[in-house]
Amino acid sequence: MHEEELDSRTVRCPYCDTAFDLQVDASQGSHATWEDCPCCCAPIQLRIEVSPVSGELESVTLGRDDDVL
Repeated sequence: MHEEELDSRTVRCPYCDTAFDLQVDASQGSHATWEDCPCCCAPIQLRIEVSPVSGELESVTLGRDDDVL
């Protein structure tokens, strides 16, 4: 994986509302993963949606660790 292949999105932590840049690798296809907030260190759920046709990043949904995404 090369860094230029990553999509960068500015997102907000669902806990502390801090904005941060999230690097997303769309080559993995649609998937769910976790990322810790760089400010408050809370665990953030991520739902990554990638187009199966074009392979482009469609959406990134963030939630708290007890949210159902």
